[in-house]
Amino acid sequence: MDTRFLGIADLVETPSVAVVVDVMRAFTVAARAFAQGAEKIVLAESLDEALALKARHPDWVALKDGPPAPGFDAVNSPGLLRSVDLGGRTVVQKTTAGTVGTLAVKEAPMVLCTSFVVAEATAQLLRTRARGRVTFVVTGEDGQADEDLACAQYIARRATGAGTDPAEFLRRAAGSRAATELTEGVRQGAHPDDVALCLELDRFPFAMVAAWEDPLMVLRPCTVPSPADDAPIRQTGRRGPGCGAPNT
Repeated sequence: MDTRFLGIADLVETPSVAVVVDVMRAFTVAARAFAQGAEKIVLAESLDEALALKARHPDWVALKDGPPAPGFDAVNSPGLLRSVDLGGRTVVQKTTAGTVGTLAVKEAPMVLCTSFVVAEATAQLLRTRARGRVTFVVTGEDGQADEDLACAQYIARRATGAGTDPAEFLRRAAGSRAATELTEGVRQGAHPDDVALCLELDRFPFAMVAAWEDPLMVLRPCTVPSPADDAPIRQTGRRGPGCGAPNT
């Protein structure tokens, strides 16, 4: 498997397989939302679009980066999200990095969104479905966020089936600028548990697949069986192309 690691601004062509990484905190939040029963996550291009979707669908849950704001139900914090009832609901997510990176590769045949909490499931899906070049989109800090790069590099190694000690990758993420800012309270809309929750390796047993469901980019969980399991890869939810994107 040929891999490359690019920032959002470095994307000059549509990749065949894109893995969008946002550890702190968009795709840790997304994974937790699915674990708490959310059916799907709509990735909004702007705050205005998120609010417009919420206005058209009052039962949807809208969340954003930063402090609470009128019209939004939650903020982009895995710790704070634990208190939100998401059973069977649609979430609208707008963040400064993760959702932007995903929309930048929306034309790719296969788009995965990931973080440490779904790392192994993502690697397993890549092993079974991805061929040729895989582009990891490192969303934070113009492609320099060490927590995102560490996660991307770890998943890339696991996708080859190699036995890889996660300790060094998690250490890098724990020492990253994002982790420091969250720990020191620099970032608003955070919970004291956020960093620890973002570093829970393989906390959830699914990958997350994003696909264009006209006119929206929608993220859904994808159950990936263990290597010894003969069950087919299965995407939960009622719509979308399924986890089994064509081998590329």
